[in-house]
Amino acid sequence: MRGGMPSPVRSFDRYGRARPHILRPAAGQTSSIDTRSAATMRAMNTRVSLIGAPTDIGAGSRGASMGPEALRVANIQSTLEGHGLEVIDRGNLAGPANPWLPPVDGYRHLREVVAWNRAVHEAVHAELAAQRLPILLGGDHCLGLGSISAVARHCREAGKKLRVLWLDAHADFNTNVLTPSGNIHGMPVACLCGHGPRELIEIGGQVPALNPKWIRQIGIRSVDAGEKRFVHEVGLEVFDMRYIDEMGMRHAMELALATLDANTHLHVSFDVDFLDPEIAPGVGTTVMGGPSYREAQLCMEMIADTGRLGSLDVMELNPALDVRNKTALLAVDLIESLFGKSTLMRA
Repeated sequence: MRGGMPSPVRSFDRYGRARPHILRPAAGQTSSIDTRSAATMRAMNTRVSLIGAPTDIGAGSRGASMGPEALRVANIQSTLEGHGLEVIDRGNLAGPANPWLPPVDGYRHLREVVAWNRAVHEAVHAELAAQRLPILLGGDHCLGLGSISAVARHCREAGKKLRVLWLDAHADFNTNVLTPSGNIHGMPVACLCGHGPRELIEIGGQVPALNPKWIRQIGIRSVDAGEKRFVHEVGLEVFDMRYIDEMGMRHAMELALATLDANTHLHVSFDVDFLDPEIAPGVGTTVMGGPSYREAQLCMEMIADTGRLGSLDVMELNPALDVRNKTALLAVDLIESLFGKSTLMRA
């Protein structure tokens, strides 16, 4: 052994077949398994608040209202606490029931969607004002409007820049004119950029709440025809699955995270349908051809490496469509990586 490098240990099974090499630390070294980088730990806010938003008010199928409890059953709180985080579960927000009605003027359940997003906005903003890191447990993705508008408001008040990573199979840039369904979970990014009903776009106190240049969309593979043109006109930066297939997740994430600095608040809005449905069946809007487990892990690990994560949404988990809570368990596994879980110790 030279230079303090770990020594490979060769072992054999009962049939005399060689097992894979196992790297063990040299004398004086600590184990490198399942630890976070020191730099990530120094930069990360370790005071975390869980906020449940149990509604499927903006979705086209029922069941996302059970998402917060599925994540709790998957031990999201104890998992994060196991990494040295101080985690408080604030319980679930209250809001109107889902009346399950057809759209009116291109919007389904607009009044109820506004009420839920106002509740989310105030809850998320309160945690940020208390210098805590909010994790919104959805709930369908229409709630990203309330969450991200609160983050944008906080950044204005704190004099910070904002970067939003939208991990999703869908661009969610529809309007009431473009949408084929009227489901508002397909509209939150457009609303955040000022394109939507007054009741929604004004929730954050400024219109638009976001400049499209602050957003990076990753994993996109389903965009409606009219929505596609609108995304192009606005100039939204999208790393779709073709880009990821051609260039790789690493390159996509390097570009998505470029120019972050110490004065940047990084918000991640994680729609579970970002993942390939082979590994994550528990969503209402599955689209084939999404990121694999390893691609998703790399995405989360590279975000964690920045040390800039300031807030998180976990959206569209639908236990009614899941298999033995498989998708919730996977989501918690990925969230763990987002907070710095790593196989090896990295500088």
